[in-house]
Amino acid sequence: MRRFDAIVIGAGQAGPPLARRLAVAGQSVAIIERKLFGGTCVNTGCIPTKTLIASARAAHVARSGANYGVTIPGPIGFDLARAKARADEVSGRSRRGVESSLRETPGCTVIQGHARFASHHTVTVGDDTLQAERIFINVGGRARIPALEGLPGIAYVTNSSILALDTVPHHLLVIGGGPVGLEFAQMYRRFGSDVTIVEMAPRLLAHEDLDVSNAVEAVLASEGIHVRVAAECVALESDRRGVSARLSCETGDRTELGTHVLLATGRVPNVDDLDLDRAGVNVDAHGFIAVDDFLRTNVPGIWALGECNGHGAFTHTAYNDFEIVAANLLDDERRKLSDRIPAYAIYIDPPLGHVGLTVAAARASGRPCLVGRRPMTNVGRAIEKGETQGFMQVIVDAETRRIVGATILGTGGDEAIQSLLYAMYAGATASTITHAVGIHPTVCELWPTVLGELHLLA
Repeated sequence: MRRFDAIVIGAGQAGPPLARRLAVAGQSVAIIERKLFGGTCVNTGCIPTKTLIASARAAHVARSGANYGVTIPGPIGFDLARAKARADEVSGRSRRGVESSLRETPGCTVIQGHARFASHHTVTVGDDTLQAERIFINVGGRARIPALEGLPGIAYVTNSSILALDTVPHHLLVIGGGPVGLEFAQMYRRFGSDVTIVEMAPRLLAHEDLDVSNAVEAVLASEGIHVRVAAECVALESDRRGVSARLSCETGDRTELGTHVLLATGRVPNVDDLDLDRAGVNVDAHGFIAVDDFLRTNVPGIWALGECNGHGAFTHTAYNDFEIVAANLLDDERRKLSDRIPAYAIYIDPPLGHVGLTVAAARASGRPCLVGRRPMTNVGRAIEKGETQGFMQVIVDAETRRIVGATILGTGGDEAIQSLLYAMYAGATASTITHAVGIHPTVCELWPTVLGELHLLA
C-alpha cells in the first residue's frame, strides 16, 4: 500500500496544474496517466487540429492570392505529410512539456498505467495499490461510436484517428454536423478533398440560433462542401469506390459515396473502466460523473474535473475546474461552477465565437431583452481583409442593461468575442461599452456601435 495525501487520475488540462499546486502546498501527490500526457487538447484536440487548420487556411489564402494582387505561378499543391509532421511536432512539444513539469515537481509522483477504484479511498494501478483521502478524477472523453449497421465491416476514422492520415482522401464523408465535423470538413476541403457532411438534425450546429446555422452552412457551401441535413445515416457498407452511407431522409438521394468516413457524432466520458461502482461514485443518465457546484462527487473526498463531469468539453472549462477546486481547497476562496459564463469558439473560417445566451434562450427566459446586430459587410476591418461573411450580434437585459449574450461569426470572431466575455464578468452595462473608444481598424471597435443600435427582442 502506497499512501499519498492526494491522487489525481488523468493528466489532461485540469489534473497536472492541480497536482502541481497540491505538491507546492506541501502535499504528497500521485498523478496517474495511462496513455498520453496533456489529454485531448494536447494530443487529439485543440493543439494538433488548430495547427492543421492553420495549414488549411494557408492553402486557402494562397489559392485566393489573385484577389489580393498576388500572382503565384502554377497550381497550389498541398503536402499533408508535411502538415501532419508540423502538427505532430507542435503537439509533441506540448505533451513533453506537461510530462516533464510533473516529473520535475517535488512531492509529485508520476505513475503510468490504468487506474481503477478499489474503494472510495483506494486505487489500483496494475499490481500497485494507492491510497489517499482525496482523489481527483480527470479522465476526459472520447469519440462516441454510433451503433450503425455495417460499421464493424468498414474502415472509419474519428477525430483522433484521422490525425494519423498523411494522404488527402479523395472524398471524405463526415457523419455529424457539429463543431468537430464542421472543422474537419472545411479543413479537408481546403486540403483538396471532396467533402460531404451528413447531419440528422434539420440544420447544422443545432444548438445555435437558426440564423447562425444558416450562415455557417452558406460559408461551407461557398467552398464547395456538400451539406445534407435532415438525413440520418443508418448504415455503412463497403463499396468498390470506398464506402456507401445509407440515409433515412425525406428528400435527396438515399445514399452518399465516399472514400473515407469520419464519425463526428458526439463524445462519451472515459469512465466505463474506472470501476466507479466500487467507490460508490454516481454518474448521470449520459454516463458523466455527477458533481455539485464545487466539482465534488456524491462521495466525500472524490472530485471530478474536466470533460468527464459533463460541464464542458473544452480546455478552458477543464482548466477552470482546476481553478475552482484549488481556490476552495488551498486559497480559502469560494469559487463555484455556477460562476462560469458559457463561452466557446468553433474554428471554422471565419470562426464562430459565442458567449452567454443565444437569442432562442433569451426568448425562452421570459425576461425583456434587447438585441443589436451588424453584418460583417459593414465592418471596415472585414472589408479591408476581403472576409465579409457572417455577422456580429449582442443581447442585453432590457432592465439592467447588462450584456447577457453575444455571437460573432466573422473574421477574428474567436478573439473579438473575448472583449464582451470580460465585460460580462466585470458586470459592465451596455452604456459602459458604448462610451468606450476602440482602436481602428479592428473588429472589436464595432461592439459599441452594435450596442448603440439595440432594439427590443420580439
